[in-house]
Amino acid sequence: MERYKEEFIEFMVDCQVLKFGDFVTKSGRQTPFFINTGFYRSGAQLSKLGKYYAKAIENTFGFDFDILFGPAYKGIPLSVATTMAIANEYGKDIKYCSNRKEVKDHGDVGILLGSPMVDKDKVVIIEDVTTAGTSISETLPIIKAQGDVDVLGLVVSVDRMERGSGEKSALDEIKEKYGFKVTSIVTMAEVVEHLYNKEYKGKIIIDDEIKGRIDSYYEKYGAR
Repeated sequence: MERYKEEFIEFMVDCQVLKFGDFVTKSGRQTPFFINTGFYRSGAQLSKLGKYYAKAIENTFGFDFDILFGPAYKGIPLSVATTMAIANEYGKDIKYCSNRKEVKDHGDVGILLGSPMVDKDKVVIIEDVTTAGTSISETLPIIKAQGDVDVLGLVVSVDRMERGSGEKSALDEIKEKYGFKVTSIVTMAEVVEHLYNKEYKGKIIIDDEIKGRIDSYYEKYGAR
């Protein structure tokens, strides 16, 4: 595993973004782990997060695109932090764009924040975590309504590696349905590999009991 992936896993633990216990996902699944990017709460944390996203984007898409689109609301700071990291770390000036939940009818009117989109723009979508792929079905019509743009793909922080609406993972379903690339900074398999029975800051994050619960969860909900 690349070192930046290991660092990102530890970063999630430090920020309390990645937790283990008893949780319920938006889709109603009982899960032993939970990823809440709302716990990135400081400028320093967002700065580091943007660098990890930028690295994942470089590995899959490169920087030959025009706009990084972050769906409201969590995608707004993600798009800003990541475009800043791309500029600072790689010297590439990518525009950011997000949607509003409500159309603004005065001042900076319209449904978009940040850069407008024009015909022939190449767009990459950035999100936190995708479990069922429903947000993409809401996001794509917003983007396509702006003009003849080319959506290259989607980047998320963690691939939960569980089934979407069928037997395949949500990310694989998105890839097949829309015909574009998908990637993540890390997968849950990589998270488990890095943390299982290994001490981090004096504590075992994933012990045998938690590992067993994760295995049981994937027996039930894991992608095939």
